[in-house]
Amino acid sequence: MAEIIDGKKIAAEIRGRIKEEARRLTAQGRQPGLAAVLVGDNPASVIYVRNKRKACEEAGIYSEEHKLPEATKQDDLLKLIHRLNNDPKIHGILIQLPLPKHVDADRVLYAVSPKKDVDGLHPNNIGQLTMGAPVFVPCTPAGVMAMLDYHKIPIEGQRAVIVGRSNLVGRPVSLLLMHRNATITVCHSRTQDIAAICREGDILVAAIGKARFVTAEMVKPGAVVIDVGINRLPDGKLVGDVDYEPVSRKAGWITPVPGGVGPMTIAMLLKNTLESAKRT
Repeated sequence: MAEIIDGKKIAAEIRGRIKEEARRLTAQGRQPGLAAVLVGDNPASVIYVRNKRKACEEAGIYSEEHKLPEATKQDDLLKLIHRLNNDPKIHGILIQLPLPKHVDADRVLYAVSPKKDVDGLHPNNIGQLTMGAPVFVPCTPAGVMAMLDYHKIPIEGQRAVIVGRSNLVGRPVSLLLMHRNATITVCHSRTQDIAAICREGDILVAAIGKARFVTAEMVKPGAVVIDVGINRLPDGKLVGDVDYEPVSRKAGWITPVPGGVGPMTIAMLLKNTLESAKRT
């Protein structure tokens, strides 16, 4: 059976260190501050923002929640972001996705100051990441790397296969692994014989958004399997992009869902907010 990479445990340790640093910074008159902007009432988004706010409170980070109606005009949203960009109490701005269809998501994300873009989605920060000198690393990819490092899992010289090429996870995690001298293959919807390619991965990252897409037949014996996906089945059960039980009998290391990458994402958001405050 594979060793379990316990994201809840690792995230708790990271959040403990963040709390200590935030306390010291606050004593110096610079309490880290995070503003979350939520447009509409998407149930999952509401829960995510609530969890992030609770995490901020536990870590001693000041937090604001700006909940706007679904029909909010894009110009009004941009005005709010401009105000937050210029608010000295706020060191990080989180735009909760997805945004309503009438809003240009790219324009909104690009309106966030790169200095407060704790999600790492601004073109400036993506460019810095591409060059290997990131200011803010996107939270989920940063969490993946932190999990590997926590267990001292070798990266240099390893073959890493990433299933999914999204701007949120697949592309940035491939860059982070490449900067650590792994050999990278990114698979996507047009990849031919994806199973054969996945079997070559010493490290396999699943971030495709399809329940139990990665089966045991797609996994190299002893591989490190990182499951970024979170999917709700018709019966309400949460599962990842990996068929956990059979894959766990073949892999060397594996992340569970829930309790794997998810808690790490929030921990990295807090870390980015802390780092932003330290730079001011």
